[in-house]
Amino acid sequence: MRENKPGVWALTHAKVYIEPGSILDDATILIRDGLIENVGRDIRIPKDATALDMSGKTIYPGFIDSWVEISAQSEKITPHDAHWNHKVNARRNLSSQYQPQKKKMESLHKIGFTTAHIVPDSGIFQGQTALVQLNNEGTVLKSGVGQDIAYEVDGWDSDDYPNSLLGVIALLRQTFLDANWYGKAIEKTNQFPQANPPIKNNKDLDILSSWIHENRPFIFETNHELSTLRSFNVSDEFQLNSWIRGSGYEYRRISTIAKTNPFIILPLDFPTTPDISDPYEELSYSTSELKHWDMAADNPALLFEEGISIAFTAFGLKGKKFRKNMSRSVERGLSETNALAALTTIPAEKMGKGDQLGRIKKGYLANLSILSGNYFNNKSKVVSVWIGGEEYPVIPKYDIDITGEWKVTMGKKWYQLELKNNNNSYSGTIIKDTTKIALSKLKIGGNFISWQVILDSTAGPSRFTGHILENRMEGTAHDMRMSWNALKTGGVEKEKKKQEVESPSEISVYFPEGSYGWEREDQLDSKNILIQNTTVWTCGKKGILEGVDILFENGKVKKIGYGLNSGKGVVKIDGIGKHVTPGLIDCHSHSAAFSINEGSQSITAEVRIQDVINSDDIAIYWELAGGLTMANILHGSANTIGGQNAVIKLRWGVTPEKLLYKNAMPGIKFALGENVKQSNWGDDYMTRYPQTRMGVEQILRDAFTSATEYKYEWNDYIDNPKKWKKKVPPRQDLELDALVEIMEGKRQIHCHSYRQDEILMLTRVAEDFGFTIGTFQHVLEGYKVADRLKEHGANASTFSDWWAYKYEVIDAIPYNGALMTDVGVNVSFNSDSNELARRMNTEAAKGVKYGNLSEEEALKLVTINPAKQLNIDKWVGSLEVGKDADFVIWSDNPLSTSAKCEQTWIDGIQYFSLDVDEKLKERDMKLRSQLVKKILSKKSDEKGKKRNHSDKKSAIHHNCLEEQ
Repeated sequence: MRENKPGVWALTHAKVYIEPGSILDDATILIRDGLIENVGRDIRIPKDATALDMSGKTIYPGFIDSWVEISAQSEKITPHDAHWNHKVNARRNLSSQYQPQKKKMESLHKIGFTTAHIVPDSGIFQGQTALVQLNNEGTVLKSGVGQDIAYEVDGWDSDDYPNSLLGVIALLRQTFLDANWYGKAIEKTNQFPQANPPIKNNKDLDILSSWIHENRPFIFETNHELSTLRSFNVSDEFQLNSWIRGSGYEYRRISTIAKTNPFIILPLDFPTTPDISDPYEELSYSTSELKHWDMAADNPALLFEEGISIAFTAFGLKGKKFRKNMSRSVERGLSETNALAALTTIPAEKMGKGDQLGRIKKGYLANLSILSGNYFNNKSKVVSVWIGGEEYPVIPKYDIDITGEWKVTMGKKWYQLELKNNNNSYSGTIIKDTTKIALSKLKIGGNFISWQVILDSTAGPSRFTGHILENRMEGTAHDMRMSWNALKTGGVEKEKKKQEVESPSEISVYFPEGSYGWEREDQLDSKNILIQNTTVWTCGKKGILEGVDILFENGKVKKIGYGLNSGKGVVKIDGIGKHVTPGLIDCHSHSAAFSINEGSQSITAEVRIQDVINSDDIAIYWELAGGLTMANILHGSANTIGGQNAVIKLRWGVTPEKLLYKNAMPGIKFALGENVKQSNWGDDYMTRYPQTRMGVEQILRDAFTSATEYKYEWNDYIDNPKKWKKKVPPRQDLELDALVEIMEGKRQIHCHSYRQDEILMLTRVAEDFGFTIGTFQHVLEGYKVADRLKEHGANASTFSDWWAYKYEVIDAIPYNGALMTDVGVNVSFNSDSNELARRMNTEAAKGVKYGNLSEEEALKLVTINPAKQLNIDKWVGSLEVGKDADFVIWSDNPLSTSAKCEQTWIDGIQYFSLDVDEKLKERDMKLRSQLVKKILSKKSDEKGKKRNHSDKKSAIHHNCLEEQ
C-alpha cells in the first residue's frame, strides 16, 4: 500500500522555547510540509491538521551537534590533479558522500540533536565539512561549511612527511602560500596565455585558493589552550577566517584567547574522577591534572562571560555523559539561555542557516526536540525529535510508566484503579466501594489504553478506551456514553535522594597551570633594583668587581659603582657575601618545545621551532632555579638540514610568543655524522638519502645550488618588473627561503658535529657558497681543527666533559673547550639536556678543572660567549650599562658546587627566588591536599574508566615524542 503520512500537525498544550530566552506556556506549534507554519497561544487548528496533545512536554528548537566526525574517502582523481602530500585533502567534500548511519543517528536523537555539522576524521587538510539533517534521507542543508584542519602527526615511525608537529605546521604554511600563488598563477595564465606555460592542475590548491579569497571558515582542531594560540598565529599570518574546535582547556588562557574574538566549537569532555584511593597512585597525577578535574566544568560559563561565541558538541562522549556534563556546567554558572543558544541559534547562524534552524518560528524547518521536562535537568527524558516535520521517537511513543494507583472520575462518580506490570504484561483492578473488580482485555500500545470491566453485574461489561498523558489519562466509557479521566495518585515517584548541586570551582587558574604557576597572568612587574656591597661578575671589560653596588632601572643596567644612591620605589638588596652574575645562556637546548625533529626528510629547512614553543614546560622553572635566563632552542639532529631555531628568554608564566627573543639573529640547525645518515636507526631506515658521509656533502651542495637558482629567479622578478608583468611570479618556497637567508648572511647555521673531517668539509662548502658557519655544536674534535675554525670565523658550542660515549666521539677529550679557547675560538658550554641546563654554572667550572681557564673566562662560557654566538651580545651576556637587566644572585662563588642560585631576574622582573619558591611549594601542597580531600569525598561512578591525561608534555630530542 502507498504510505500516506500526515503533512500537517498541531502540537498543542506544550511549553515552547521559541528561541533562547523566549518561552511560551500552553502553546501550539503548527507544522505544514516540514516547516513551521505558526507558533503561539490560542492558535486555530486547521481542519486538515493532526493534533497531538503535548501537555507536560517541553519543546525546544532542534539541537545542532556542531562536530560529528565521519569516516570519509578522498575523491578519486588522477595523481596529476592531486596535491603531492596525501594529507592535503581540501577537495574532499563530505556532502557528496554522506550516508546516514542508523546507530549513530539514533544515539544523537537520544540527546535531542536533529542536525549535525559533519567533519572528516583524517588528514591535515581534512576536507570540507557539511551541515546535515539527522533524518533517514541524510538531507544536506549546506555543503562546504568549513575546511577542517588537524595537527595530525603519524609519529617517528612514519617515513611520510610530515611526521612531527613541526612539519605539520610547516606544511600548513607552505600549502597556504601555494594556494595563494596558484590562484594568482591561474589568473595570470588565463590573462596572458602566450607568455606562460600551462599551470599544472591541482584541485586541492584550487579549492583552497577560492576558500581564502571568499573568506570562508577554516576550522582548527586543538587539544589544549596553547594549541589554540598556535592556530591563531597561523590564521593571522594568512589572514584566514578561522574557527576553533576547542579542547576544554580554554579557561587557562581565556583572556588571551578572548582578544581574538573566536568562534569555538566546544566539546563537554570533562575528566573522570581520579582514582587516588591508593596514595602512591595519587602521586602519578600532576597538580594540573587534579586542578583540571575540579575546574573543567566551569569552562563554558567562563567563555560566555568573556564574550566568546561557542557552540556545543557531544564529540568524544556517550549521550548520557553529554547531558550530565551539560547539567554540571549549568549548575556551575552557565545560564540555560546561553546553553540553549550554544545548541541552537549560535551554530545555526555561524553555519549560514540562521534563517532556517535554531528557532521555532514561521518559515523555519520543523526541527524540534521534545522532552518530558527541562533539557538541562538530566533527569528529564528526550521523548522524540522532529526533523523536517517528521517525528523520530526516542522512547516508544509516550511510553510512560503507568504502574501504580489512579483516581478515575466519571461525572460525579470516582473509582480507584490499580495497574501492575509483570514482565511487560499489564493487569489491573478497579476498586468499587471495597470490592476489587479485575479488568479484562487490558491493552496498552503507545499512548493508547483500553480495557473492559463489569461495574454493574446487571449491565454486562463496559468498554473503556483512552490516551495516556504523562501522569494522567483521559478517554471514553463507550457503553456508558460518558467521558472519563484519571490522575495518578500512588507509585508515581520513588523517594528522591537529595541531589548535591555543584558550585563553581573555588580555586584559581595559575600561569602556567600546575605547580609553581603564578596566580595572576600579569602578576610580575619590572622593578628598579639596587644591589649593594656585592661582588659583580660583569663578564665584560670591567671583569670581577668586589664590594660594589649595581643599579637596574626600567629593565636595564643603569649604573655600577660604589655608594650608589637610589630613588623612590627602588628595591634594595643587601649583597654582602653574595655574587651577582649575568643570566646564564644555554646555546644548545631542547627545552620548552612540543616537537624537536622532523625526521622524514633530509632537508626540512622550512620547519620552525617558534611554531611549537611550550611555554608551560616545567623545565623552564627548573632552569630558572639554576640561574639560566636564555636558551637557544634547536631542531634535532635527524637530518642534514634541519629546522629553524628559536632563542627564548625564560619568562615563566607567559604565552609562547612572549618567550621569543626578538633581537636574536635567526638561525637553523644542520647536522653531520651518524644521525643524518641513519647509521643506528635499524634495518627499516636504509633508503633515505644520504646513507654515507660522502652523500651528506653532496646533498648540502645540491641544496645550496637550488637555493642559488631560486634566489636568481626572485632577484630577476624584483629587478625587472616589466619583464615579469605578463608572467606568472615565482613560487615562494619556505625551504629555499631559509637557505637563501643563510647565503645572504641573514640566518646563521648551528651545526651538530663531532669529527674533524666533517667539520672541515662543512667550512669548505660554506665558503664555496659565500657564507660562514655560525656555530659548530658539540664539535668534540674541534680541538684538532681549532685553527681552521678560527680562520673560518666559526664559533664552537661544546660539552664540558663528555667523551667516548659512542664510537663516533672516541677521540673526544674534556680539554676540548679550553684548547679551542686558547687558539682564539669563541667557545661556549651547552646542555643539550633539560637536566644539565639546571646547573650550567658548574658546567662552566669544568673549564677551570680541564684546561686551567681563569674563573672569569670560565663563567664567560655560559654568559657572554653564547651571547656572541647568537649575535645578541649587544643586549645580554654581560652586566654593562644599557644592557638588559638579566642577572642572577648567588650565595657564593657561582663556580662553586656549594653555590645556590638565590634569585633569577629577567628584564628587571624576578622569575625565581628561594623565598618565593618555598611559598609556592607550600601553596601547592595545600592545594593538592584540598583537591585530594574533595576527590575522596566524591562517590565516583566512573571506576575503570580511561584516565584523562591533561598535562602537556614537551618533545624528547632523540625519539621525537610529540605533544600529548
